[in-house]
Amino acid sequence: MSRFFDSMWYGQRPIALLFVPLSWLFGLVVKLRLLFYKKGWAKSTRVAVPVIVVGNVTVGGTGKTPVVIWIAELLKAAGYSPGVISRGYGGIASSWPQQVRADSDSRVVGDEAKVLARRTDCPVAVGPNRADSAQALIDHHQCDIIISDDGLQHYALQRDIEIALVDGERRYGNGFLLPAGPLREPVERLKSVDFVICNGLANSDEYPLKVEGEEAVKLLDESERLKLDSFRSESCHGIAGLGNPSRFFSHLKKYRLTVEPHIFPDHFKYTEKDINFNDDKHILMTEKDAVKCTHMAKEKHWYVPIKAQMTQKFGLTLLSLIKEKING
Repeated sequence: MSRFFDSMWYGQRPIALLFVPLSWLFGLVVKLRLLFYKKGWAKSTRVAVPVIVVGNVTVGGTGKTPVVIWIAELLKAAGYSPGVISRGYGGIASSWPQQVRADSDSRVVGDEAKVLARRTDCPVAVGPNRADSAQALIDHHQCDIIISDDGLQHYALQRDIEIALVDGERRYGNGFLLPAGPLREPVERLKSVDFVICNGLANSDEYPLKVEGEEAVKLLDESERLKLDSFRSESCHGIAGLGNPSRFFSHLKKYRLTVEPHIFPDHFKYTEKDINFNDDKHILMTEKDAVKCTHMAKEKHWYVPIKAQMTQKFGLTLLSLIKEKING
């Protein structure tokens, strides 16, 4: 189903027209929901510290998590004590919100949350109610600013700054709302956000995002690292369970690697059979996949950590806007 909709949304397939009436209905629901929050008929919570939301208007991966990590590092360097909140998608915790540590079980808190805890070294909390998660970080860790990984459409939490990411390659697909197209909200929603970041070739009104990741890390021993160039001498297997897995394989291709792709749905729950193949070839995967596979890993399993690179202009403009919000 995931591949069917992906090809329909981004392949300009006429079958999408069959779903357009449902998209009209979805659009009506989106408008009514937003009206309810604007009128105060639906509860929206403001916490005592500034909230930055990093999200998108489309379904699928646009690079939000690396940007959240970059912003967390920027804020720490500027003297803030940031906390990060996320939905915890796929987590099976019996109660929410959940505090997340680098050694948390990804099956309980979700894969993206564990990556955030590992990479930011910030307090992280997850749960379906983002306001509760944010308040937990403020109460228990004295965080003075909150970054929400995703949640642009989660209007139950009021925000001070909105950052939307756009996929520079796929953009908005066929331009339809769900389910005929990939849009969660109309493209016009981007006019109301504070920053638009483009993962790829940016337009004049967008901030460019570049990703770096030239090393592979062994799952069984993270002190062991190899340059991706080292894998050129042989073909490898590649595993990706992302919203847009083609980005991972395109990244490996930049290093002229020969990779046999194995694509899984976003947030996929792997078994040993899924990540092992009948040969001795090295297996490269994303960090998001790796946090779910470490307990099943062998010597041939490696992951490729990705790091976001944003312009100095974006960082300075964001810090300036945060100061404006704090000073009223």
